Amino acid sequence: MNDTVGVTLTVRAAEKRDAGRGIARLPETARKRLGLLSGDTVRIEGERAAVAKVWPGGADARDGTVLIDADTRANAGVKVGDTVAVSPIEVADARRIVLAAPAALADVDVSREVVERALARDLRDRPVTPGEAVHVERLGGLRFVVDRTEPSGTVRVSSSTTVEVVYEGVDEGSDSRSDGSTDSSRSGGSRPTPTRDARESGAGSNTGAAGAGRTSRSGTHGTDGVAAGDGEPAERTAGATYEDIGGLDEELELVRETIELPLSEPEVFTRLGVDPPKGVLLYGPPGTGKTLIARAVANEVDATFITVDGPEIMSKYKGESEERLRDVFERASEESPAIVFFDEIDSIAGKRDDGGDVENRVVGQLLSLMDGLDARGDVIVIGATNRVDSLDPALRRGGRFDREIEIGVPGEVGRRQILDVHTRRMPLADDVDLDRIASRTHGFVGADIEGLTQEAAMTALRRAREDDAAALATVTVAKADFEAAHAAVEPSAMREYVAEQPTTDFSDVGGLPEAKEKLERAVTWPLTYGPLFDAANADPPTGVLLHGPPGTGKTLLARAIAGESGVNFIQVAGPELLDRYVGESEKAVRDLFDRARQAAPVIVFFDEIDAVATDRDAAGGGDSGVGERVVSQLLTELDRASDNPNLVVLSATNRRAALDPALLRPGRLETHIEVPEPDRDARRKVFEVHTRDKPVADDVDLDRLADETEGYSGAEIAAVCREAAMTAIERVTDEHGESANDHADEVAITDDDFSAALGTVAASQL
Repeated sequence: MNDTVGVTLTVRAAEKRDAGRGIARLPETARKRLGLLSGDTVRIEGERAAVAKVWPGGADARDGTVLIDADTRANAGVKVGDTVAVSPIEVADARRIVLAAPAALADVDVSREVVERALARDLRDRPVTPGEAVHVERLGGLRFVVDRTEPSGTVRVSSSTTVEVVYEGVDEGSDSRSDGSTDSSRSGGSRPTPTRDARESGAGSNTGAAGAGRTSRSGTHGTDGVAAGDGEPAERTAGATYEDIGGLDEELELVRETIELPLSEPEVFTRLGVDPPKGVLLYGPPGTGKTLIARAVANEVDATFITVDGPEIMSKYKGESEERLRDVFERASEESPAIVFFDEIDSIAGKRDDGGDVENRVVGQLLSLMDGLDARGDVIVIGATNRVDSLDPALRRGGRFDREIEIGVPGEVGRRQILDVHTRRMPLADDVDLDRIASRTHGFVGADIEGLTQEAAMTALRRAREDDAAALATVTVAKADFEAAHAAVEPSAMREYVAEQPTTDFSDVGGLPEAKEKLERAVTWPLTYGPLFDAANADPPTGVLLHGPPGTGKTLLARAIAGESGVNFIQVAGPELLDRYVGESEKAVRDLFDRARQAAPVIVFFDEIDAVATDRDAAGGGDSGVGERVVSQLLTELDRASDNPNLVVLSATNRRAALDPALLRPGRLETHIEVPEPDRDARRKVFEVHTRDKPVADDVDLDRLADETEGYSGAEIAAVCREAAMTAIERVTDEHGESANDHADEVAITDDDFSAALGTVAASQL
């Protein structure tokens, strides 16, 4: 190994899959300068020293940076953004290592031998040093402290290393060591003192990944939700780290700017002559990671963390709610630097015009307390809500919540990172393609993806139990398990409007070649060829209007283009947006487009749009003006949608002349596609579509049927095929009676059945 002088690098968070693995990813320039190979060991020196195994950084490791996980950062006493000295060191293989386990593990019905085998497996080829903390994903993310090593100092765990576990506070007495001294972990004698972070043994976070749990400066050891002994909000986090957060890198950086700088470098704000931020408001749909971000930042920052769940502040006794709030801020000031986190802050800080006396007093008290915070930045307030518009406006100004950060629905890249987080402990089969899963989960938030992976794992477990109980030890999660889970888990961001990904495609639509081509250019091209539109400086169409007689296939075309594009599809029947209460119809339109933007890329399809967007000049006065207001709101939303190429509006009507002219101009529903009655060739193709999966007899002449259905629409041809099938079923039931189900293979649709159907289903007269 080359004893080259170390290099100074800036710390960055590790890749999601590297959490808890003790890996340092170096840029190629630093690796070559230090003369390191993949698998070598380096010392990382910050406030303290830690060791890690070198892996190539690839494109993610920019020059001048090193990617290390939360454990290594805590062991080295550094945060993201700090600088460290990285140098190569020589390490020997360990004969024996002893790890101190959290006392809570002794209460779990798992034998020490099982724990030691799991540790030996997960720590193999990893360098460790006495006093540092490691956490093992396979053991629920529990943290262990390296008590001692043989030989002493930094060593590498090999396949021949003996791994032993002792339980803090449980193993009593002395344990004779091979060198004759006493096992300090059992006797309570001196041993390498782990860092405060290392001493903590937090279980996994609610995301399935785990990290360090920090206690407050007062040393209170509570559980999440209630601090020990006093019934007040907890002062320790659930153990989330930056590596547990996927798809929110930009948002996380904004939160860090607001929180870490005032707490770690308050003198910077003094030099600039400005007060540091006092609060940050995280808002967005449920399940996107607002609470997780707050807990992860608190874990990474050396500060007291006080969680306040909104409803627990409220009391039925006058003045007690305000007193509880004051107590929280007093404690935060006493134990500063501190972070006060209000989860579901909308439950205690709603608009005062809408609340009662108690709610108004609580809001007023919160405003006073935030105004009274010391300008030194020793106390920072974080609020999280999924109903940001319901908060009192007085909270949402500078000096209180200085920064508002939207935690939105993740895109495809973000979903891929979240999948990395939730599958890093999962034994995946070779056929699992996480990139493909990420591309097919439009509208899924982090909590949905967690549910998807859990459901896939449970599906694999059920499959293994059915096949062979012995297979449980070697079960892997396969592609089919994820497919089954995807069918069972729906995206919560779109639950209110039942977003779906239709399985219909153009092969299910007979004829209409021109309409298909125009629809593909207007809808699929902007979603698929975004860079080409940027290169041409061309804006894609905002909206598309399908018009034509009833039954010609307008709705089917809309579902087919969604299936071809592979994006979310929201179908809205026009009348369901209307409400008898003033303002509710317009609100429904706004909410629909808000949800659609969150779940983009998405196609919003207005069926029978003439029901809500009729000509305002021709409308009567019997609807109290609701029609005019809905049209105006729809026009406003379409203008906003023009800036989002991932949101396409489709609409269908058989009364184009009745629509408001403002809706049909360029920039709104600018592309008009006629869906006419099918001609002879189109009718032939429609018959092919509706008979290809039916037991049709050889004597059926589709050319004759196409000739005899002049004036029939696509829907009426589908009705003819259904009626012919019913005639064939009736013939079998008449022949076999109650035992007809045993003769299902005898069902055959003949040419006579189609002739009888033509006599029953006639073309509509328009």
